[in-house]
Amino acid sequence: MSTLARREPVRRAKWERAERRRMPWWQLLLRYLLLLAVLALTVGPFLWQLSTSLKGAGEDIYRYPPSLIPHEPTGANYAGVARIIPVWDFALNSLKVAAANVLTNCAGAALAGYALARMRFKGRKTALVVFIMAMLVPVESIMIAQFVTMRELQLNNTLLGVVLPGCIGAMNVLLMRNAFAGLPYEVEEAAYVDGANTWQRFVRIALPSVKGTLAVVAIFAFMGAWDDFLWPLIVLSDQSKFTLTIGLNFLHGTFADNQRLVAAGTVIAVLPLIVLFACLQRYFFRGVGEGAVKG
Repeated sequence: MSTLARREPVRRAKWERAERRRMPWWQLLLRYLLLLAVLALTVGPFLWQLSTSLKGAGEDIYRYPPSLIPHEPTGANYAGVARIIPVWDFALNSLKVAAANVLTNCAGAALAGYALARMRFKGRKTALVVFIMAMLVPVESIMIAQFVTMRELQLNNTLLGVVLPGCIGAMNVLLMRNAFAGLPYEVEEAAYVDGANTWQRFVRIALPSVKGTLAVVAIFAFMGAWDDFLWPLIVLSDQSKFTLTIGLNFLHGTFADNQRLVAAGTVIAVLPLIVLFACLQRYFFRGVGEGAVKG
């Protein structure tokens, strides 16, 4: 990392401290109040579901005023969900689909984005327009055509049939294209003069410089595959191949009167997304400044 890049966080921290000193106290107070309100609206529902999932049968979850902290925390609700429905098998199926979706989107979007940004070929602008137009088409309008295609390929009722339509997203291709387009040409030109071919420039120079955007693509691809409900519901008919979102739909029927078990299933579904974001957040927030020269 260059000296300029190392000094950037220090300069940003000094600038923020100077801004806070110049800001009137009431504006600073208002800013923190707004931040706390947004935090309560975004994190509050998850904390309430987590609290409900840890409350025992003898604790009233409808009491007023509500209690966020369980008096006697228990994990029996999670065991109850796993005992009545194969929630861990559903989670494994979802993990397979999400992992495949992440790998195909990261690899495919990176290759397509690099080609659109760096390579010169006939029809490049037309291909870019096609990707932009693909983003404007509602998924629901092509779902029947996708199902017919999967049936003709004999991939219906398979996890591969769930993965295939979303293996490369148009939005992800455009994100990678913009990240590669922001890199300075001089670095690749120097590598070209040294004898590096296109594949070597892509793997050794361009790809390491867009790790932040790759993290963004990975998170979006994982979230899209993990949370998808409609497409797996259409393709899959065998319960042993159900993903977690379809499996948890049984909670609203089987456990309609037991909100503790519903909350436990919700936490099981959300937890992998939190873990993924916690692992990739450093690269995720760095993705905003992609394209800068790395020293």
